[in-house]
Amino acid sequence: MRIDTAVTNATDRLQPVSDSPRLDAELLLARALDLPRSYLYAHPDEILDDAAVARFFDAVEQRREGRPLAHITGEKEFWSLALDVGPAVLVPRPETELLVELALREIPRRSEYQVLDLGTGSGAIAVALASERPGSRFVATDASADALRIARHNASKHALGNIDFLEGDWTAPLGDQLFDIIVSNPPYVRDGDAALADLSFEPATALLAGSDGLDAIRVLARDCGRFLKPSGLLMVEHGADQPEDVARILEGRGWISIECFRDLSGRPRVTRAVVASH
Repeated sequence: MRIDTAVTNATDRLQPVSDSPRLDAELLLARALDLPRSYLYAHPDEILDDAAVARFFDAVEQRREGRPLAHITGEKEFWSLALDVGPAVLVPRPETELLVELALREIPRRSEYQVLDLGTGSGAIAVALASERPGSRFVATDASADALRIARHNASKHALGNIDFLEGDWTAPLGDQLFDIIVSNPPYVRDGDAALADLSFEPATALLAGSDGLDAIRVLARDCGRFLKPSGLLMVEHGADQPEDVARILEGRGWISIECFRDLSGRPRVTRAVVASH
């Protein structure tokens, strides 16, 4: 089978399950061949061997079953960084880059800020921030040892020595550390939400947060204040339909200067709050 024929065949198969079937097909074939995607364009008439065809269409079938592309390839780009992912972590979403962008606005380029990423998962947020602010120090926590193995690997992959990874539930492993900024992309999906049907291959612990999707944010609002320096910032990603509830939860815990920011699609996505005086 020729390369261009394989791509066309796979594109047709992926049409019902993907918003970008040709891109998925090209990425899966490039992965099966262990070659850059550009090779497919340069050699469309090359004949694939049987082993490559088998690897490729096995991956295509996994994608047809709903498995995230990043889980099949083992990699996802985030903030222009190639990150390893897997079933133990949530696949980083483009909308989460807003959280990185907002945090970078608050961290001076030559600063020595102390920044905390709670529930780091793949380490996407911490790795992105640490790569942009090498003079600052970062701590990233997660309750999952499997997730932290992936996060540590991603930091090592990009030669970042300014992140410490700690295993534990939210703020539990922090001791008496204080930070200038805390960022988090916590679980915020409601139990039983219809969207879960499309997320069956991702870890439920990284998605679900109670009947209203706000349980994790309640914990952050309750506990984060004592780990922030005076005038320190908390930045939390949440669902597009949750900004008013998030603001109420934060106000109820004494946070001030609460502001919500929209992603590139215009949806409310990240809320920032300032810790009240200790």
